[in-house]
Amino acid sequence: MPAIELNGVSKRFDDVVALRDLDLAVREGEIFGFLGPNGAGKSTTINVLLDFVRPTSGSATVLGMDAQRRSKAVRQRTGVLPDAYSVYDRLTGRQHLEFAIESKEADDDPMALLERTGIPEAADRKAGGYSKGMAQRLVLAMALVGDPDLLILDEPSTGLDPNGAREMRDIIRAERDRGATVFFSSHILEQVEAVCDRVGILRDGRLVAEDTVEGLRSSVDSGATLTVTVDEPTDEAIAAARSVEGVSDVAVRSDQSAIVVTTEDASKTAVLSAIEDTGVEVRDFSTQKASLEELFVTYTRDGQSQDETEVRT
Repeated sequence: MPAIELNGVSKRFDDVVALRDLDLAVREGEIFGFLGPNGAGKSTTINVLLDFVRPTSGSATVLGMDAQRRSKAVRQRTGVLPDAYSVYDRLTGRQHLEFAIESKEADDDPMALLERTGIPEAADRKAGGYSKGMAQRLVLAMALVGDPDLLILDEPSTGLDPNGAREMRDIIRAERDRGATVFFSSHILEQVEAVCDRVGILRDGRLVAEDTVEGLRSSVDSGATLTVTVDEPTDEAIAAARSVEGVSDVAVRSDQSAIVVTTEDASKTAVLSAIEDTGVEVRDFSTQKASLEELFVTYTRDGQSQDETEVRT
């Protein structure tokens, strides 16, 4: 049973169509990254899952329950870190946690949650004096109350320094490892690539890709960048590399110390052999695959048709 399932969900706000016949399935126990440019419909999707807005058409199921008919039960089993959440200035961190624990009818230890998210020293300080990163950690602690079956995190790294972002990733993995499903959106693509089992990319209210990062790489035939360090990047070596089947681009690095080749993975060995056969000494080589950022641009760039981009696994 999927932890999240959307079937044909559309949402219209007057003349604006935020979601267009959206189908999405998030598996139990996975970390699913939900990506898209501003205005793609990510926040609307999350609001439909939490019954903050009702779909114009289609259905949403969360943890096996109708998201609209059983919204209270869904929220009872879901931890939420919303984007741009405002803490209560006059309440301490401990009081925020006590309120969340009471609301969930849970028995968590507030201090244990604050220690887990890295702000135990701020437990009895009023949240109005928290930095943005501290407030983000506090709201994450509230989301973890009651060991939820589903975590919905909207921009969870907002306001966090690199150490905080790493700790956030560790918490997300730990939640997945205990059996929770994690669904989160983020514009920091490195964070998504580091922790996600699968990703979905939304554009103009439609899901244009849904797969592992490796699967997305394969589907767009992005290949790899092979950097070959040589004693001299001769014209003959460049021509030889360019002649190998599967090579789409060849360039010389600005310091003239390496030949940079964009190629299919299967052609890397042939490229090295072709360069060496010209008499050029290959001193070293390295491979860099397409980043999630590059894949994101491929799937969301203007003018690319749905047929060119859509992939599901």
